[in-house]
Amino acid sequence: MCAALALALVAGCDSPHDSGPCDGICPVSPINHLVVIVQENHTFDTYFGRYCTAATGSAPTCTDGPACCERAPDTDPGGASPIVLDDHANALYDPNHLSACEADEVDGGKMDHFVDSTLCGDARNFAYADASTVQPYWDLAAGGALADHWFQPVLGQSSSNDMFLFNAHFVFADNGIEPDAPGAQCSVVTSKPMSLGDTNTLGDKLDDGNITWTWYAEGFADMLNATARPGCPDAVGACCPDPPPDCGAGWQLYPCVFDPDDIPAAYYKRFANDPNHVRDYSSFGADVGRHTLPQVTFIKGLGYHTEHPGLSTTISDGASFVQSVVDRIHGSAYASNTLVLVVYDEGGGFFDHVAPPPAVDAQPYGTRIPAIAVGPFARKGTVSHVVLEHSSIVRFIEWNWLGDTRLDRARDSVVANIGSLLDPALGVPEDAN
Repeated sequence: MCAALALALVAGCDSPHDSGPCDGICPVSPINHLVVIVQENHTFDTYFGRYCTAATGSAPTCTDGPACCERAPDTDPGGASPIVLDDHANALYDPNHLSACEADEVDGGKMDHFVDSTLCGDARNFAYADASTVQPYWDLAAGGALADHWFQPVLGQSSSNDMFLFNAHFVFADNGIEPDAPGAQCSVVTSKPMSLGDTNTLGDKLDDGNITWTWYAEGFADMLNATARPGCPDAVGACCPDPPPDCGAGWQLYPCVFDPDDIPAAYYKRFANDPNHVRDYSSFGADVGRHTLPQVTFIKGLGYHTEHPGLSTTISDGASFVQSVVDRIHGSAYASNTLVLVVYDEGGGFFDHVAPPPAVDAQPYGTRIPAIAVGPFARKGTVSHVVLEHSSIVRFIEWNWLGDTRLDRARDSVVANIGSLLDPALGVPEDAN
């Protein structure tokens, strides 16, 4: 039997909950593997505003299904009506989601400037997906657990929010830094590539604890192959892979090719070129099949598989990608010991009616975003009202594998753990303890 703290465990022993042999260091709970799928740029109301049925503003305390989360309002505070966000609408329009814009839209918690902001207001920012488009996510929520108070960690664009999955603290604003990593030459981010020197990351802590982890990134192998082409780096476009034939945008940039600024580990040179930690998505299926899946796994599809608005990207393509990951796990030997989390990096400038909580540091929260726990450990049919964010995932990993250590000067010491989404028998805390 393993000791209670993960750092005291040895590879190959039985888990402390008698769930069988562990792969590597045994966790505190029966959750031997965590898979986090990171999608992009939609708010909770945009996807679940018509799934939830409780009266708008009623703040239900029950947790049993759609009747226990608030329906999104029929009009915004200015009286505007929402558009239907179907695949066509999603493919045509990408709201402005710079931090200054999102701050003006949130308007100190009034949530009233998404349509009429002088900086970036647009009627298309007020949009709810129809059931026929997002039914796959409603089905995942009904069979798993849905968080209706998961907030993007900071106002602004994707990269700044993604960093909280790896650091649990603010690193830079918006997409303000491009990592000095493979793919920077094909990125839409125009800043000079650079590497960060912080050694106080989740990756460092996992390595120190001998916990295996990987970011699986779709298109990564194609990007590496492109950089080896004849003529690279001098010929224009020679270093960028050709777009997949089903990518509607059809160019050698995001959303059709790998972009490293979606991978927090890529900002650190010691991880960016390490095949143990950043790998092509094709390796995910291979690792599942040969039973070599890391204990902590993050998955990032190409942009047109993440549902990022605009750029000819559809919601259905992203939902199909997510379902394929879920099906791969559930059809494998990992089905009984893996927790899958589906999260969105940020709200993308779309409307949400619930005000963010007060900041726990100098950086204010952004809008609510969808987050779903999937698999045998999820509290089936539950809607959690606990305030959560990306740092809550870091908090759970620390609790489950790292002997409850915390990162220095980070939010993982104050945010809630994800226990409200999970079977209470697991013993995962529902608060910051």
